[in-house]
Amino acid sequence: MPLTQTREITAATRLENVRYAIRDLAVIADQVIAKGHKVLPLNVGDPNIFDFQTPAHLIEAVHRAMRDGKNGYAPSAGVPEALEAIRGEAARRGMTSVQDVFVTAGASESVDICLTSLLNPGDDLLTPCPDYPLYSAVLSKLGIGLNTYYLNEADAWQPELEDIKRKITPRTRGIVLINPNNPTGSVCSRNMLEQIAEIARQHNLIIFSDEIYDKLMLDGDECISMAAVAPDVPVVTFGGISKNYLAPGWRLGWSIVSGEAATVKPYINGVHKLLRSRLSANHPEQYAVKLALEGSQDHLIEVCRKLRSRRDITMKRCNSIPHMSCVSPRGAFYAYPRLDIAEEDEVFVKELILQKHVMVVHGSGFGQKPGSKHFRIVFLPDEATLTKAYDAIEEFVRERYS
Repeated sequence: MPLTQTREITAATRLENVRYAIRDLAVIADQVIAKGHKVLPLNVGDPNIFDFQTPAHLIEAVHRAMRDGKNGYAPSAGVPEALEAIRGEAARRGMTSVQDVFVTAGASESVDICLTSLLNPGDDLLTPCPDYPLYSAVLSKLGIGLNTYYLNEADAWQPELEDIKRKITPRTRGIVLINPNNPTGSVCSRNMLEQIAEIARQHNLIIFSDEIYDKLMLDGDECISMAAVAPDVPVVTFGGISKNYLAPGWRLGWSIVSGEAATVKPYINGVHKLLRSRLSANHPEQYAVKLALEGSQDHLIEVCRKLRSRRDITMKRCNSIPHMSCVSPRGAFYAYPRLDIAEEDEVFVKELILQKHVMVVHGSGFGQKPGSKHFRIVFLPDEATLTKAYDAIEEFVRERYS
């Protein structure tokens, strides 16, 4: 008789700290849905589940590529047409020292590859607090402890420069900047970018600048690229079509590496080892990049109009509900209200789903200063849905905390 294996196969211990609060809450929502209730989703930043559609000419470009047989493996770094278009976009944004461009399966794969190519055991990387949880998940996977710097809520969620300086250690290799920021919707000023760049110069650090929302600006101003401000500093700029071009399911992103050629060459060589090892990003979708970046941008006018209106409704309600206040976001489609309650924000969020069937994400899932409590709102839904959700949140707050 063959032996029966009874010893449990355990997961790697380095995964113990991997959390993804945005989707982890889905289990609670499923319980509510199973009881016949409809959940109002203000938790996931996917424009396509609301009243936003991928531009038709991009869909046609991908369809044409599929018909033309572009269904095998692509070059590991990306198809030349896409790479040329990304370089052109970098030039338009003022990046003058681009050394390399490569295409990935979403900006999240760019983050994973670029961090993995840099960090050795014992190194650390400065990440913002609050931040998008992908960064902490990748660092946990690599066995790298978190080293976070605070964003200052009293200063429109700008990075706290003195905190960055305090957190730098002999093993710090770089700084992550999310601009526009997820989850706060903040946008860095040029002066702030210049000061962060100077810190990177002084400490020989690379900057990872996540600019995936760079065209979703809500007040008519421009998102300034870190690479344009500091052409001499090693910068990896993350971008993609998921948010600006309303195609998150295509999983198509890119990285732009800039800085002095001799400085970044060894790092770029390491990145390409990983690019080759995973073969390629999605092939036919890459033929939409040129049309996206060089074609009509008319959809952005309507997208930003909708987002601006929905941001304004969100601010009006968040700053009128008891025990809540919120800094107005300037980019992307997120708001990060502050809670003045005795309970933890995770309790607030879970009870809100169970009692009022509104789904938001707790601030502790993104990180926050000790003693503070927040939650993240995605204000992508239409005005009627948002109003219904905010009515439910106000009712919940008044019933539970007043």
